[in-house]
Amino acid sequence: MSDPRRAVPALGRLLDRPAVVEAIAEHGRDPVVTTLRAALDRARRTASAGGRIEDEDALVASVLAAVEARPALQLTPVINATGVLLHTNLGRAPLSPEAVAALTTAAGTVDLEVDLDTGERGGRDAPIRDPLTRLTGAEAAFAVNNGAAALVLALTALAGDGGVAVSRGELVEIGGSFRIPDIVRSAGTQLVEVGTTNRTHAHDYRAAVEAGASAILRVHPSNFRMDGFVHRPTTAELVEVARAADVPFIDDLGSGLLRAHAAAPDEPVVAERIAAGASVVVFSGDKLLGGPQAGIIAGEAELVERCRRAPLARALRLDKLRMAALAATLSAYERDAADGLPVWRMADTDVTTLRARAEAIADAIAGASVDASVDPDVEVVALQAVLGGGSTPGATLPSAGVALTGPADRLARRLRTGTPAVVPRIVDHRVVLDLRAVPPEADGQLIGAVRAAIAMLGTTAGPDTA
Repeated sequence: MSDPRRAVPALGRLLDRPAVVEAIAEHGRDPVVTTLRAALDRARRTASAGGRIEDEDALVASVLAAVEARPALQLTPVINATGVLLHTNLGRAPLSPEAVAALTTAAGTVDLEVDLDTGERGGRDAPIRDPLTRLTGAEAAFAVNNGAAALVLALTALAGDGGVAVSRGELVEIGGSFRIPDIVRSAGTQLVEVGTTNRTHAHDYRAAVEAGASAILRVHPSNFRMDGFVHRPTTAELVEVARAADVPFIDDLGSGLLRAHAAAPDEPVVAERIAAGASVVVFSGDKLLGGPQAGIIAGEAELVERCRRAPLARALRLDKLRMAALAATLSAYERDAADGLPVWRMADTDVTTLRARAEAIADAIAGASVDASVDPDVEVVALQAVLGGGSTPGATLPSAGVALTGPADRLARRLRTGTPAVVPRIVDHRVVLDLRAVPPEADGQLIGAVRAAIAMLGTTAGPDTA
Protein backbone atom coordinates (compact mmCIF):
# COMPACT_ATOMS: atom_id res chain seq x y z
CA MET A 1 0.00 0.00 0.00
CA SER A 2 1.48 3.38 -0.99
CA ASP A 3 2.41 5.95 1.64
CA PRO A 4 -0.29 8.72 1.61
CA ARG A 5 2.36 11.27 2.45
CA ARG A 6 3.73 10.89 -1.07
CA ALA A 7 0.81 13.02 -2.28
CA VAL A 8 2.30 16.03 -0.47
CA PRO A 9 4.41 18.09 -2.91
CA ALA A 10 8.15 18.42 -2.36
CA LEU A 11 9.57 21.66 -1.00
CA GLY A 12 11.91 22.11 -3.97
CA ARG A 13 9.03 21.93 -6.41
CA LEU A 14 7.09 24.62 -4.56
CA LEU A 15 10.13 26.90 -4.42
CA ASP A 16 10.16 26.97 -8.22
CA ARG A 17 6.63 28.31 -8.49
CA PRO A 18 6.56 31.93 -9.75
CA ALA A 19 4.41 33.18 -6.86
CA VAL A 20 6.82 31.69 -4.33
CA VAL A 21 9.83 33.16 -6.13
CA GLU A 22 8.17 36.59 -5.98
CA ALA A 23 7.41 36.15 -2.26
CA ILE A 24 11.05 35.27 -1.56
CA ALA A 25 12.18 38.39 -3.41
CA GLU A 26 9.81 40.54 -1.34
CA HIS A 27 10.01 38.95 2.11
CA GLY A 28 13.27 37.02 2.12
CA ARG A 29 14.03 33.32 1.71
CA ASP A 30 14.03 32.26 5.37
CA PRO A 31 10.46 33.30 6.32
CA VAL A 32 8.99 31.85 3.13
CA VAL A 33 10.87 28.54 3.38
CA THR A 34 10.12 28.21 7.11
CA THR A 35 6.39 28.77 6.52
CA LEU A 36 6.37 26.34 3.59
CA ARG A 37 8.08 23.62 5.63
CA ALA A 38 5.60 24.05 8.48
CA ALA A 39 2.67 23.78 6.03
CA LEU A 40 4.14 20.68 4.38
CA ASP A 41 4.70 19.05 7.78
CA ARG A 42 1.06 19.68 8.68
CA ALA A 43 -0.05 18.26 5.35
CA ARG A 44 2.00 15.07 5.88
CA ARG A 45 0.50 14.58 9.35
CA THR A 46 -2.99 15.06 7.91
CA ALA A 47 -2.28 12.58 5.13
CA SER A 48 -0.92 10.01 7.59
CA ALA A 49 -4.11 10.31 9.62
CA GLY A 50 -6.19 9.66 6.52
CA GLY A 51 -7.37 13.23 6.18
CA ARG A 52 -7.79 15.25 3.01
CA ILE A 53 -4.92 17.57 2.12
CA GLU A 54 -5.11 20.80 0.17
CA ASP A 55 -4.17 20.79 -3.47
CA GLU A 56 -0.90 22.42 -4.40
CA ASP A 57 -2.43 25.75 -5.44
CA ALA A 58 -4.41 26.08 -2.22
CA LEU A 59 -1.41 25.12 -0.09
CA VAL A 60 0.80 27.74 -1.73
CA ALA A 61 -1.93 30.37 -1.42
CA SER A 62 -2.35 29.70 2.30
CA VAL A 63 1.41 29.86 2.85
CA LEU A 64 1.77 33.15 1.01
CA ALA A 65 -1.17 34.59 2.96
CA ALA A 66 0.53 33.57 6.21
CA VAL A 67 3.77 35.22 5.12
CA GLU A 68 1.91 38.42 4.23
CA ALA A 69 0.17 38.41 7.60
CA ARG A 70 3.39 38.27 9.61
CA PRO A 71 3.92 41.18 12.04
CA ALA A 72 5.70 44.12 10.43
CA LEU A 73 9.47 44.03 10.73
CA GLN A 74 9.60 47.77 11.24
CA LEU A 75 7.47 50.40 12.92
CA THR A 76 4.41 51.54 10.99
CA PRO A 77 3.52 55.25 10.67
CA VAL A 78 0.19 55.94 12.35
CA ILE A 79 -2.33 58.78 12.31
CA ASN A 80 -3.25 59.32 15.95
CA ALA A 81 -7.00 60.02 16.05
CA THR A 82 -7.43 58.93 19.68
CA GLY A 83 -7.48 62.39 21.22
CA VAL A 84 -4.53 61.43 23.45
CA LEU A 85 -1.69 63.75 22.46
CA LEU A 86 1.13 61.88 24.21
CA HIS A 87 -0.08 58.33 23.60
CA THR A 88 2.41 55.93 25.17
CA ASN A 89 1.40 53.08 22.85
CA LEU A 90 1.97 55.34 19.84
CA GLY A 91 5.40 56.58 20.90
CA ARG A 92 4.44 59.64 22.97
CA ALA A 93 5.70 63.01 21.67
CA PRO A 94 6.10 63.30 17.89
CA LEU A 95 9.43 64.95 17.08
CA SER A 96 9.82 68.34 15.45
CA PRO A 97 11.23 68.53 11.90
CA GLU A 98 14.44 69.95 13.38
CA ALA A 99 14.77 67.00 15.76
CA VAL A 100 14.16 64.55 12.92
CA ALA A 101 16.80 66.29 10.80
CA ALA A 102 19.27 66.19 13.71
CA LEU A 103 18.55 62.51 14.25
CA THR A 104 19.13 61.79 10.57
CA THR A 105 22.48 63.63 10.65
CA ALA A 106 23.52 61.71 13.75
CA ALA A 107 22.81 58.41 11.96
CA GLY A 108 26.13 58.95 10.20
CA THR A 109 29.56 59.46 11.71
CA VAL A 110 29.51 62.36 14.20
CA ASP A 111 31.70 63.91 16.91
CA LEU A 112 29.92 62.06 19.72
CA GLU A 113 32.89 61.86 22.11
CA VAL A 114 35.67 63.84 20.48
CA ASP A 115 36.67 67.51 20.69
CA LEU A 116 37.30 68.44 17.06
CA ASP A 117 39.40 71.45 18.11
CA THR A 118 41.89 69.57 20.28
CA GLY A 119 41.45 66.07 18.89
CA GLU A 120 41.07 64.79 22.43
CA ARG A 121 38.21 62.74 23.81
CA GLY A 122 35.28 64.99 24.71
CA GLY A 123 32.20 64.75 26.92
CA ARG A 124 29.47 62.56 25.48
CA ASP A 125 26.63 64.74 26.69
CA ALA A 126 28.10 68.10 25.69
CA PRO A 127 25.26 68.96 23.24
CA ILE A 128 22.61 68.74 25.98
CA ARG A 129 24.44 69.51 29.22
CA ASP A 130 24.66 73.29 28.89
CA PRO A 131 21.17 73.81 27.38
CA LEU A 132 19.64 71.78 30.21
CA THR A 133 21.37 73.80 32.90
CA ARG A 134 20.37 77.08 31.24
CA LEU A 135 16.75 76.06 30.81
CA THR A 136 16.30 74.56 34.28
CA GLY A 137 18.61 76.71 36.40
CA ALA A 138 20.32 73.56 37.67
CA GLU A 139 24.03 73.49 38.49
CA ALA A 140 24.43 70.36 36.35
CA ALA A 141 22.36 67.97 34.26
CA PHE A 142 22.73 64.51 32.79
CA ALA A 143 20.52 62.36 30.54
CA VAL A 144 19.90 58.63 30.35
CA ASN A 145 17.56 56.52 28.25
CA ASN A 146 14.18 57.10 29.97
CA GLY A 147 12.49 58.55 33.02
CA ALA A 148 12.42 55.29 34.99
CA ALA A 149 16.14 54.85 34.31
CA ALA A 150 16.82 58.34 35.63
CA LEU A 151 14.94 57.52 38.84
CA VAL A 152 16.70 54.18 39.32
CA LEU A 153 20.10 55.78 38.73
CA ALA A 154 19.39 58.63 41.16
CA LEU A 155 18.28 56.18 43.84
CA THR A 156 21.28 53.92 43.24
CA ALA A 157 23.77 56.78 43.44
CA LEU A 158 22.18 58.98 46.10
CA ALA A 159 19.86 57.07 48.44
CA GLY A 160 22.58 55.57 50.63
CA ASP A 161 22.35 52.69 53.07
CA GLY A 162 19.54 54.07 55.19
CA GLY A 163 16.88 53.80 52.50
CA VAL A 164 14.60 56.37 50.91
CA ALA A 165 11.50 57.87 52.53
CA VAL A 166 8.43 57.78 50.27
CA SER A 167 4.83 58.68 51.09
CA ARG A 168 2.41 55.76 51.06
CA GLY A 169 0.19 57.94 48.87
CA GLU A 170 2.89 57.92 46.19
CA LEU A 171 3.56 54.17 45.95
CA VAL A 172 1.96 54.17 42.53
CA GLU A 173 1.88 51.73 39.64
CA ILE A 174 2.71 53.23 36.27
CA GLY A 175 2.25 51.81 32.76
CA GLY A 176 3.34 48.24 32.13
CA SER A 177 2.71 47.23 35.77
CA PHE A 178 5.89 48.97 36.99
CA ARG A 179 5.45 49.82 40.66
CA ILE A 180 7.42 52.34 42.69
CA PRO A 181 8.23 49.82 45.48
CA ASP A 182 9.68 47.47 42.86
CA ILE A 183 11.69 50.30 41.24
CA VAL A 184 13.11 51.29 44.61
CA ARG A 185 14.09 47.72 45.40
CA SER A 186 15.63 47.23 41.95
CA ALA A 187 17.90 50.19 42.73
CA GLY A 188 19.25 48.25 45.72
CA THR A 189 17.61 50.70 48.10
CA GLN A 190 15.43 50.14 51.14
CA LEU A 191 11.93 51.59 50.89
CA VAL A 192 10.91 53.54 54.00
CA GLU A 193 7.16 54.15 53.85
CA VAL A 194 5.85 57.29 55.55
CA GLY A 195 2.44 58.80 56.21
CA THR A 196 -0.83 57.30 55.01
CA THR A 197 -2.45 56.81 51.64
CA ASN A 198 -4.35 60.08 51.69
CA ARG A 199 -2.40 62.27 54.13
CA THR A 200 1.33 62.64 54.61
CA HIS A 201 2.96 65.49 56.53
CA ALA A 202 6.43 66.96 56.79
CA HIS A 203 6.82 65.50 60.28
CA ASP A 204 6.39 62.00 58.79
CA TYR A 205 9.47 62.55 56.63
CA ARG A 206 11.33 64.15 59.54
CA ALA A 207 10.70 61.08 61.69
CA ALA A 208 11.97 58.81 58.92
CA VAL A 209 15.28 60.64 58.40
CA GLU A 210 15.79 60.93 62.15
CA ALA A 211 15.37 57.14 62.29
CA GLY A 212 18.06 56.68 59.64
CA ALA A 213 16.54 57.16 56.18
CA SER A 214 19.26 58.64 53.98
CA ALA A 215 17.14 60.27 51.22
CA ILE A 216 13.67 61.64 50.53
CA LEU A 217 11.81 60.87 47.30
CA ARG A 218 8.67 62.62 46.10
CA VAL A 219 6.99 60.65 43.30
CA HIS A 220 4.98 62.13 40.45
CA PRO A 221 1.47 60.59 40.74
CA SER A 222 1.31 60.00 36.97
CA ASN A 223 -2.11 58.75 35.82
CA PHE A 224 -4.19 59.36 38.93
CA ARG A 225 -5.02 62.02 41.49
CA MET A 226 -6.58 62.11 44.94
CA ASP A 227 -9.17 64.63 46.04
CA GLY A 228 -10.98 65.28 49.29
CA PHE A 229 -9.39 64.73 52.70
CA VAL A 230 -5.79 64.68 51.44
CA HIS A 231 -2.50 66.38 52.27
CA ARG A 232 0.99 66.44 50.82
CA PRO A 233 3.87 68.54 52.17
CA THR A 234 4.92 71.53 50.10
CA THR A 235 8.22 71.63 48.30
CA ALA A 236 9.50 74.14 50.84
CA GLU A 237 8.64 71.82 53.74
CA LEU A 238 10.43 68.86 52.15
CA VAL A 239 13.47 70.99 51.34
CA GLU A 240 13.61 72.14 54.96
CA VAL A 241 13.43 68.57 56.28
CA ALA A 242 16.10 67.32 53.84
CA ARG A 243 18.50 70.17 54.53
CA ALA A 244 18.13 69.88 58.30
CA ALA A 245 19.02 66.18 58.07
CA ASP A 246 21.66 66.71 55.36
CA VAL A 247 20.05 64.14 53.02
CA PRO A 248 19.22 64.56 49.33
CA PHE A 249 15.68 65.40 48.29
CA ILE A 250 14.96 63.66 44.97
CA ASP A 251 11.94 65.16 43.21
CA ASP A 252 10.41 63.00 40.47
CA LEU A 253 8.65 65.48 38.17
CA GLY A 254 7.46 62.95 35.61
CA SER A 255 6.47 64.92 32.54
CA GLY A 256 9.34 67.38 32.09
CA LEU A 257 7.40 70.66 31.78
CA LEU A 258 10.01 73.33 31.01
CA ARG A 259 7.57 76.23 30.60
CA ALA A 260 4.24 76.75 32.36
CA HIS A 261 1.31 76.11 30.04
CA ALA A 262 -2.45 76.49 30.41
CA ALA A 263 -3.00 72.95 29.11
CA ALA A 264 -0.99 71.53 32.02
CA PRO A 265 -2.09 73.62 35.01
CA ASP A 266 -1.15 71.13 37.71
CA GLU A 267 2.16 69.92 36.29
CA PRO A 268 5.36 71.00 38.10
CA VAL A 269 7.70 73.29 36.16
CA VAL A 270 11.26 71.98 36.31
CA ALA A 271 12.99 75.32 36.91
CA GLU A 272 10.55 76.23 39.69
CA ARG A 273 11.23 72.99 41.60
CA ILE A 274 14.99 73.46 41.29
CA ALA A 275 14.71 77.09 42.40
CA ALA A 276 12.63 75.92 45.37
CA GLY A 277 15.53 73.81 46.57
CA ALA A 278 15.12 70.23 45.36
CA SER A 279 18.53 68.52 45.51
CA VAL A 280 17.94 66.80 42.18
CA VAL A 281 14.93 66.42 39.90
CA VAL A 282 14.26 63.64 37.41
CA PHE A 283 11.91 63.87 34.43
CA SER A 284 11.15 62.44 30.99
CA GLY A 285 12.18 63.82 27.61
CA ASP A 286 9.33 62.41 25.51
CA LYS A 287 6.34 63.83 27.36
CA LEU A 288 5.69 67.54 27.89
CA LEU A 289 9.27 68.42 26.97
CA GLY A 290 8.30 67.25 23.47
CA GLY A 291 11.48 65.39 22.58
CA PRO A 292 12.72 61.81 22.23
CA GLN A 293 12.61 59.14 24.91
CA ALA A 294 15.08 60.20 27.59
CA GLY A 295 15.37 60.56 31.34
CA ILE A 296 17.00 63.67 32.75
CA ILE A 297 18.66 64.20 36.12
CA ALA A 298 19.29 67.85 37.02
CA GLY A 299 20.25 69.66 40.20
CA GLU A 300 23.21 70.12 42.50
CA ALA A 301 26.49 69.56 40.67
CA GLU A 302 28.01 67.17 43.22
CA LEU A 303 24.94 64.94 43.27
CA VAL A 304 24.53 64.90 39.48
CA GLU A 305 28.21 63.99 39.15
CA ARG A 306 27.70 61.07 41.52
CA CYS A 307 24.95 59.85 39.21
CA ARG A 308 27.13 60.34 36.15
CA ARG A 309 30.00 58.34 37.67
CA ALA A 310 27.87 55.48 39.01
CA PRO A 311 28.69 52.16 37.28
CA LEU A 312 25.05 51.81 36.23
CA ALA A 313 25.17 55.08 34.28
CA ARG A 314 27.03 53.55 31.33
CA ALA A 315 24.34 50.89 30.89
CA LEU A 316 21.63 53.56 30.83
CA ARG A 317 23.27 56.26 28.71
CA LEU A 318 21.69 57.88 25.67
CA ASP A 319 22.67 56.78 22.18
CA LYS A 320 23.77 59.35 19.60
CA LEU A 321 20.40 59.46 17.81
CA ARG A 322 18.38 60.45 20.86
CA MET A 323 21.16 62.75 22.01
CA ALA A 324 20.88 64.66 18.74
CA ALA A 325 17.07 64.79 18.81
CA LEU A 326 17.05 65.96 22.43
CA ALA A 327 19.61 68.69 21.66
CA ALA A 328 17.46 69.95 18.77
CA THR A 329 14.36 69.97 20.98
CA LEU A 330 16.13 71.92 23.73
CA SER A 331 17.32 74.38 21.08
CA ALA A 332 13.67 75.20 20.30
CA TYR A 333 13.17 76.27 23.92
CA GLU A 334 16.32 78.36 23.89
CA ARG A 335 15.15 80.10 20.70
CA ASP A 336 11.71 80.75 22.23
CA ALA A 337 10.30 78.50 19.51
CA ALA A 338 8.84 75.78 21.74
CA ASP A 339 5.32 76.68 20.57
CA GLY A 340 6.29 75.06 17.28
CA LEU A 341 7.02 71.67 18.87
CA PRO A 342 4.30 69.20 17.82
CA VAL A 343 3.00 68.58 21.35
CA TRP A 344 2.41 72.27 21.99
CA ARG A 345 1.14 72.97 18.49
CA MET A 346 -1.46 70.26 19.04
CA ALA A 347 -2.36 71.55 22.50
CA ASP A 348 -2.66 75.18 21.31
CA THR A 349 -4.87 74.61 18.26
CA ASP A 350 -8.13 76.53 18.62
CA VAL A 351 -11.18 74.28 18.87
CA THR A 352 -12.93 76.39 16.20
CA THR A 353 -10.18 75.39 13.80
CA LEU A 354 -10.59 71.75 14.75
CA ARG A 355 -14.34 71.91 14.15
CA ALA A 356 -13.87 73.48 10.71
CA ARG A 357 -11.45 70.68 9.81
CA ALA A 358 -13.92 68.10 11.13
CA GLU A 359 -16.70 69.52 8.96
CA ALA A 360 -14.51 69.37 5.86
CA ILE A 361 -13.50 65.78 6.64
CA ALA A 362 -17.12 64.74 7.28
CA ASP A 363 -18.19 66.19 3.93
CA ALA A 364 -15.35 64.39 2.15
CA ILE A 365 -16.09 60.95 3.57
CA ALA A 366 -19.89 61.02 3.41
CA GLY A 367 -21.19 58.42 0.97
CA ALA A 368 -17.85 56.68 0.64
CA SER A 369 -19.33 53.18 0.34
CA VAL A 370 -20.99 51.81 -2.77
CA ASP A 371 -23.12 49.63 -0.46
CA ALA A 372 -25.64 51.78 1.40
CA SER A 373 -26.18 49.01 3.94
CA VAL A 374 -22.70 49.57 5.39
CA ASP A 375 -22.34 53.28 4.66
CA PRO A 376 -22.01 54.78 8.17
CA ASP A 377 -23.71 57.95 9.30
CA VAL A 378 -21.15 60.74 9.67
CA GLU A 379 -21.47 63.39 12.36
CA VAL A 380 -19.22 66.23 13.51
CA VAL A 381 -18.95 65.99 17.30
CA ALA A 382 -17.52 67.96 20.21
CA LEU A 383 -14.95 65.95 22.12
CA GLN A 384 -12.57 66.13 25.07
CA ALA A 385 -8.91 65.32 24.40
CA VAL A 386 -6.16 64.75 26.98
CA LEU A 387 -2.43 65.40 27.06
CA GLY A 388 -1.67 61.80 28.07
CA GLY A 389 1.69 60.30 28.98
CA GLY A 390 0.80 60.41 32.66
CA SER A 391 0.43 64.21 32.54
CA THR A 392 -2.33 66.26 34.19
CA PRO A 393 -4.64 63.39 35.19
CA GLY A 394 -8.24 64.51 34.99
CA ALA A 395 -7.53 67.61 32.87
CA THR A 396 -9.01 67.78 29.37
CA LEU A 397 -8.70 69.89 26.25
CA PRO A 398 -11.80 70.82 24.21
CA SER A 399 -11.63 69.14 20.83
CA ALA A 400 -13.67 68.21 17.79
CA GLY A 401 -13.83 65.33 15.39
CA VAL A 402 -15.96 62.98 13.36
CA ALA A 403 -18.13 60.10 14.61
CA LEU A 404 -19.04 57.23 12.29
CA THR A 405 -22.08 55.11 13.08
CA GLY A 406 -21.82 51.58 11.72
CA PRO A 407 -20.04 48.28 12.40
CA ALA A 408 -17.59 49.93 14.81
CA ASP A 409 -15.22 47.04 15.52
CA ARG A 410 -14.87 46.11 11.86
CA LEU A 411 -14.37 49.70 10.75
CA ALA A 412 -11.83 50.42 13.48
CA ARG A 413 -9.85 47.34 12.49
CA ARG A 414 -9.92 48.36 8.82
CA LEU A 415 -8.59 51.76 9.81
CA ARG A 416 -5.80 50.32 11.97
CA THR A 417 -4.67 47.89 9.29
CA GLY A 418 -4.97 50.25 6.34
CA THR A 419 -2.38 52.46 4.67
CA PRO A 420 -1.85 54.82 6.33
CA ALA A 421 -2.80 53.20 9.62
CA VAL A 422 -5.34 55.22 11.60
CA VAL A 423 -5.94 54.60 15.30
CA PRO A 424 -9.38 55.91 16.37
CA ARG A 425 -11.32 55.25 19.52
CA ILE A 426 -14.73 53.64 19.91
CA VAL A 427 -17.31 55.57 21.95
CA ASP A 428 -20.91 54.36 22.37
CA HIS A 429 -20.52 51.88 19.49
CA ARG A 430 -19.27 54.57 17.11
CA VAL A 431 -15.82 55.06 15.62
CA VAL A 432 -14.61 58.49 16.71
CA LEU A 433 -11.79 60.37 15.00
CA ASP A 434 -10.50 63.09 17.34
CA LEU A 435 -8.51 65.72 15.41
CA ARG A 436 -6.64 67.27 18.34
CA ALA A 437 -3.57 65.04 17.74
CA VAL A 438 -3.90 64.87 13.94
CA PRO A 439 -1.66 67.41 12.15
CA PRO A 440 -3.59 69.45 9.55
CA GLU A 441 -1.30 68.26 6.78
CA ALA A 442 -2.52 64.70 7.45
CA ASP A 443 -6.20 65.49 6.83
CA GLY A 444 -6.02 64.34 3.22
CA GLN A 445 -4.45 61.04 4.23
CA LEU A 446 -7.07 60.59 6.95
CA ILE A 447 -9.90 61.16 4.47
CA GLY A 448 -8.40 58.66 2.05
CA ALA A 449 -7.90 56.07 4.78
CA VAL A 450 -11.47 56.41 6.06
CA ARG A 451 -12.97 56.23 2.58
CA ALA A 452 -10.90 53.12 1.81
CA ALA A 453 -11.90 51.46 5.08
CA ILE A 454 -15.60 52.17 4.49
CA ALA A 455 -15.36 50.90 0.92
CA MET A 456 -13.77 47.68 2.22
CA LEU A 457 -16.77 47.12 4.47
CA GLY A 458 -18.94 47.01 1.36
CA THR A 459 -16.84 44.28 -0.25
CA THR A 460 -16.45 41.97 2.75
CA ALA A 461 -18.98 40.17 4.88
CA GLY A 462 -18.75 38.43 8.19
CA PRO A 463 -18.45 39.22 11.88
CA ASP A 464 -16.77 42.26 13.34
CA THR A 465 -13.45 40.43 13.50
CA ALA A 466 -13.35 40.07 9.71
